[in-house]
Amino acid sequence: MPNPSPDRHTATSGDDINAELASYLARFGARLIHSNEAVAIEVTGELEAAQPSETPIAFRLVPDQGVLARITKWRKLDAAQRLALVQERLNPATREALHAEIGQFVSTVLRRARAAGLDAQDFLGALQSGRELASRRFQVVEDRLNNAILRKRSETHAEAARASVRLARYPETFDLAEGMRRRFIAILGPTNSGKTHQAMAALAQARSGVYLAPLRLLALENYERLLEQEVKVSLVTGEERRLTEGATHVASTIEMLDTTRAIDIAVIDEIQMLEDLERGSAWTAAVCGVPAKTVYLLGAPSAQPAVEALAERLDCPLEIISLQRKSPLGMEAQPVGQLKHLQRGDAVIAFSRREVLEWAAQISKIGLKVATLYGNLSPEVRRAQAQRFRDGEADVVVATDAIGMGLNLPIRRVVFTTAKKYDGISEDLLPPWLTHQIAGRAGRFGIHEAGHVAGFDEHTHRSIARLMKIQPEPLPRRGFFVTPSLDQIERIARATGETALAKLLELFSRNIDLSDDFFLPGNLLEQIERARWLDSLRLSLAQRFTFSLVPISSRVAVLNEAWQNWARNVANQRSCYLSADLEVFERSKFPLQAAEDACKKYSAYAWLGYRLPEYFPDAEAAVAIARETSERVDRMLAAQNHSQNRATARDDRFGGKHRHTPPRGGHLRTRRSVR
Repeated sequence: MPNPSPDRHTATSGDDINAELASYLARFGARLIHSNEAVAIEVTGELEAAQPSETPIAFRLVPDQGVLARITKWRKLDAAQRLALVQERLNPATREALHAEIGQFVSTVLRRARAAGLDAQDFLGALQSGRELASRRFQVVEDRLNNAILRKRSETHAEAARASVRLARYPETFDLAEGMRRRFIAILGPTNSGKTHQAMAALAQARSGVYLAPLRLLALENYERLLEQEVKVSLVTGEERRLTEGATHVASTIEMLDTTRAIDIAVIDEIQMLEDLERGSAWTAAVCGVPAKTVYLLGAPSAQPAVEALAERLDCPLEIISLQRKSPLGMEAQPVGQLKHLQRGDAVIAFSRREVLEWAAQISKIGLKVATLYGNLSPEVRRAQAQRFRDGEADVVVATDAIGMGLNLPIRRVVFTTAKKYDGISEDLLPPWLTHQIAGRAGRFGIHEAGHVAGFDEHTHRSIARLMKIQPEPLPRRGFFVTPSLDQIERIARATGETALAKLLELFSRNIDLSDDFFLPGNLLEQIERARWLDSLRLSLAQRFTFSLVPISSRVAVLNEAWQNWARNVANQRSCYLSADLEVFERSKFPLQAAEDACKKYSAYAWLGYRLPEYFPDAEAAVAIARETSERVDRMLAAQNHSQNRATARDDRFGGKHRHTPPRGGHLRTRRSVR
């Protein structure tokens, strides 16, 4: 019989080696797989459970050293080389190391899962997927476990937050008011109906009381009104204190309400602000928490359903007094059309600082003296500008919708330059309530027999006429906004163990107990955004909470920089001393804007000074400098309008022509919201 050929012998030897390879892999519970264009060893096994009652942990994994070669290279290896490579990567030592690695990992997962109250088997099943490296499957298990722990923690925190703050019982957090028998008197009516006069007369006669205003300017006006009637009254706003010894009354901004001093009468102005997403919570707190025997609620007729619902919820008797406007108000037959048709006693309404200044400049050029009012001006400047108009030093007032709240001016006619306002997102038609509020400033009772309303151009005139015919929608009877106090935030922190202010505010916003939705969390987005930055500093929770509420715009770079510097100084235990450079305005490219921003900065410093006096020792100086800077702003505005008048007179003297059409061809489009 002939000897087998060499090729036949090689094949037989290769088959034997392949069989030996298969047998070798079987001894270790392994097999060869093709994965990601490579050949690898997949090992199957089981770890004994630590306790008899526990299920063994099965696995099917590719050890990190189990990837043998790319497929193209593997094909070039003969059977003996393949066997040798497998034996190098898989042997008793490497198998034992794999078991030890898996065992250590599983032990860690079991411990963490038990600590979180989770079943580890829900995650360890991922070790049986096969065809993947052990390290990758470990990461999958860890990711799933971490997400589950976060969800569990979030659910636990949410439940703790719900248990710690129950908004359905919000009124009970005001102990003094809750224990009093209070009664409400709502005086509701349109602008120029005498609401404030009636309530303030009662307040002046009371033995003790408080006036709560939406604006510092209104608090100041009614503080002086009470002083004129020889009432011992203090002024308390966020940025200023004028304390009178033995004071029986307080005129205050609504956020500064003192809920710990019982009084006879409280006057809460502009009660329709309950619906305001940004500040409505201050009105909710005042209605629920002011400790007064009689509480006057002043506002628009649309607030009646909300007032009735609150009185019922608080179990307070309610009397409603409805007033009518004291002088008629009506649309003019035609739009104004041209600047030369503006008259003494007109109020020209635009909806941004830039638009107000542009209109004021153009109106000054036709020889009319102008006063200007917009939101970025300090209360002192607004007051001074309003006084110019009252005293006849200004013929026309150009204003934003800031004119619509509280300012009593001898306006004969309100002229809208546009019927749209930019709300920070889009430019939309004015809401009817705002149109009525602004238009209602025309025809001051006792000065003018009637009030008149017009649009500057034909389109605006028609739009305003339609809006004036629409009655504002009534306020809803539920969903009154509430923002957290420091006490509530600290309660959530104790219940959850959470220390980050941003997360605590989010827990309040998203997870507190709402029960019947009568009270709802207010808008905390800006406060949460500030808190995220503050959480990076070494500040106490109370300090972070205080800094998150500083009344300063984060959108203005110079103001945001000052705020951040103050916070860093406090975090480093350093006092913040006031430095004032009153000449910086003259060096600025935009001196008026710089001066306005400086007023805001000094006022914010004073606000902090009254709350953190150990770190902000110059609060009184800040108030004085803010007042001095406000006077400078007022002079700048007066000089700016006076220079336009002088330029007009010069043009007329030399035969020049001044414009009789509005800026930008008749209709100024609003591009940004009032600051």
